[in-house]
Amino acid sequence: MDLPTVSGRGHLAEVVPSVLATLGVPGYANTLALPEAAGACVLLIDGLGAELLRTHAAHAPVLAELTRATLTVGCPSTTVAGLAAIGTGLAPGEHGMAGYTFEVPGCGVLNALRWRRHPGGGELDLVPEEVQPLPTTFERAVAAGVGAVVVAEAKFAKSPLTRAVQRGGDYRGVYAMGDLAAETLRALREPAGFCYAYHGQLDELGHRYGPGSPAWLMQLRQVDRLVESLVDGLPPGRVLAVVADHGMVALDDVVDLDRTPALSAGVRELGGDPRIRHVYARPGAAEDVLAAWRETLGSRAWVVSRAEAIAAGWFGPRVSDRVRPRFGDVIAAARDQFGMVRRTAEPLESALIGQHGSLTPAEQLVPLAIARA
Repeated sequence: MDLPTVSGRGHLAEVVPSVLATLGVPGYANTLALPEAAGACVLLIDGLGAELLRTHAAHAPVLAELTRATLTVGCPSTTVAGLAAIGTGLAPGEHGMAGYTFEVPGCGVLNALRWRRHPGGGELDLVPEEVQPLPTTFERAVAAGVGAVVVAEAKFAKSPLTRAVQRGGDYRGVYAMGDLAAETLRALREPAGFCYAYHGQLDELGHRYGPGSPAWLMQLRQVDRLVESLVDGLPPGRVLAVVADHGMVALDDVVDLDRTPALSAGVRELGGDPRIRHVYARPGAAEDVLAAWRETLGSRAWVVSRAEAIAAGWFGPRVSDRVRPRFGDVIAAARDQFGMVRRTAEPLESALIGQHGSLTPAEQLVPLAIARA
């Protein structure tokens, strides 16, 4: 079976380490050849794939002009893993934030955005600092004497996911695009340091209305104005790097896992996203589950064992023993515009038009836009 890879170009996990290297934080290398700076901001636009930006460049001329490279985000191409790549400088095989939902052995399937049991929403006794125990890029920056600021929605300031992947940063909560821009520029005017800023509404509209829809395009225009405002306000010697955590596709073909008996036989738990599924098998059933999923999904998905996915480098160059069981015994990654929904167990997620998580270029490739004052 020919499997896609997620290597061969710069990776999202290299962005913050490259920035911190330019600021003198030890232990990091500037592998992306970013310009030297007296201070820097990484702005993450959730859901802005490189293919989407290229297709709709007329709606985002500033971003299109500033784009210098295309990065790969890794597997799964979803927000939890992307935020963890920014927050640790590592791929999922090491940071262990294995998707929107994934099993933590002995505890159950975790919805990492809501930090609740999935599905159903019950409480899980999981400490964020234990689920993701590795030092964050923010902690390492502060330890080296470099200020680290996080500018993101106020409601996420003390969330478990923030604790897991952004601890150590000075969290400054904002409420709209205006104070996101103002607070980011304030952080950039402070003594040499690192700022991370996050904008999530483009992704929200892509999920609800589809990427490229009129509402999505209007939001893309606003994102471009945000970037333009930051570029115009950059203090001397500061650098702005704009990236994304994943792209997005609009589904036009789905299978309902809750109503397909062949895809539930031998299955103990399901995790992941509609575009990529972690399938956790009952003891002794992994091979039968793999065969059933391959036969049922056919050419609509890459269906592999955990060992095959790891060997193909889907989760990065290293997969730790701590993290390995979080990936499914079987992993199904959708091709084209196919989705694996669960209309009974996941009614909200299953109703969304735009989805991401898999290995297609539309989901994997994101822009790297650079501006220096």
